[in-house]
Amino acid sequence: MQVEQDGSDARVTVQDTGQGIDSEFLPRVFDRFRQADSSTTRSFGGLGLGLAIVRHLVELHGGTVSAHSDGIDRGAIFSATFPLLTDRSEPLPVANSGEINCSDIRSLDGLRVLLVDDEPEARQIISTVIKRTGAEVKACTSAREALANLMEWKPDVILSDIAMPDEDGYSFISKVRTLPRERGGNTPAAALTAYARDVDRRQALEAGFQMHIAKPIGAGQLVTMIARLAGRDT
Repeated sequence: MQVEQDGSDARVTVQDTGQGIDSEFLPRVFDRFRQADSSTTRSFGGLGLGLAIVRHLVELHGGTVSAHSDGIDRGAIFSATFPLLTDRSEPLPVANSGEINCSDIRSLDGLRVLLVDDEPEARQIISTVIKRTGAEVKACTSAREALANLMEWKPDVILSDIAMPDEDGYSFISKVRTLPRERGGNTPAAALTAYARDVDRRQALEAGFQMHIAKPIGAGQLVTMIARLAGRDT
């Protein structure tokens, strides 16, 4: 890995000598659910989300990503470029800075959002976007922690991942829906997950979520989703 400054940007470059990337697939390597080998007997597993998430995280910080390969069995080079902050007091940039406009910020002012996700990076980035809108956010690492905060903190909206250790998002929201209204049982909730098939969406809605949103999600879409859940989309 190499880190260097290029003018007002910082560039992180990672190079490997692995299987490489076919030239026809290279333009789509950062697309969601794209894999060079799509057969059912492919040698490598995964959902085809890894590089899409990388691009999303980099863009949330105002950066760009690129990939280069000379072909199969000739390795690959991945680069991420980030703008350098000239003032340490500046907030973290968000992808497509125009996505969060003034009306978005006002629409979430004063809201309480309970976030449930076991991934530290996801919690940090999503929390940063939410706080910029004027809303409060309480980030939890597990369903158990979230249930305790739900009854004590009384949020207006719940955002929950699905795949989590010990107890998944389906189980979590099912328990929420068994609670009385005064303990948060009717709190509007959205599943924020990498499981994006139609069957996953149906399962999320049947479990008790009002919305199902596939990761990665843009900042503007996230703000809009929270506003709709809270009834502030008018």
